[in-house]
Amino acid sequence: MSAVQNKETVHRYIDETFNKGNLAVIDEVLAPSFVDHNPTPGQATGPMGAIEFARNFRSAFPDLHVNIEEMVAEGDKVAMRSTIRGTQKGEFMGISPTGMQVSWQAMAIFRVASGKILERWSSQDHLGLLQQLGAIPERLMVSTVR
Repeated sequence: MSAVQNKETVHRYIDETFNKGNLAVIDEVLAPSFVDHNPTPGQATGPMGAIEFARNFRSAFPDLHVNIEEMVAEGDKVAMRSTIRGTQKGEFMGISPTGMQVSWQAMAIFRVASGKILERWSSQDHLGLLQQLGAIPERLMVSTVR
């Protein structure tokens, strides 16, 4: 597969799964041996874990939208920088629905082969998200610099 085709696979996964809520596409774009190197606590492994992850986010943020800001591919790797937006209308990480519109940043690297995503490494600004939801004070540290 070319770098362009690998990017198309990742783009399809993000758009269909998170933006449209089409969880059936996971069987088409994730390998049965898919590994999420940064799962949420208690998340199942493999494609079932990816379904659970997407279902939980879309349940908490039904209007969830992942805007891909930048995507770069080389060899079998695709790196993606995105902005995620949504309105919290369901429970999220033990936080009752707030009705708050939130936005946070994420970065991920995917390994793709034969049109299937094999691995994912990701980092999301969950601290910023939790601060927007009022679960964590915006100021965690007091400056001691004088």
